[in-house]
Amino acid sequence: MENSINISQTQIVLAFVATCIEATARTLGVSYREVFLRMKRLGMIENYIFPNYGVLHTESRENIALDMIECMKSWEAEQ
Repeated sequence: MENSINISQTQIVLAFVATCIEATARTLGVSYREVFLRMKRLGMIENYIFPNYGVLHTESRENIALDMIECMKSWEAEQ
């Protein structure tokens, strides 16, 4: 009998969020924590990554990182 792990859609999306944060941090050359705190302060996780998961998860890590950086800079400039 094959063992399998069942994970929820929420867990899948949260893993994707972690990937977005990590890829962005690596591209910027900063810590994962710094990027997480910036995204959290801006509301990017709840208001950008979650709602756009369907589109974002089809992109490469490089494109995701560039998109996250562009979004962060744009949202920070609006504050």
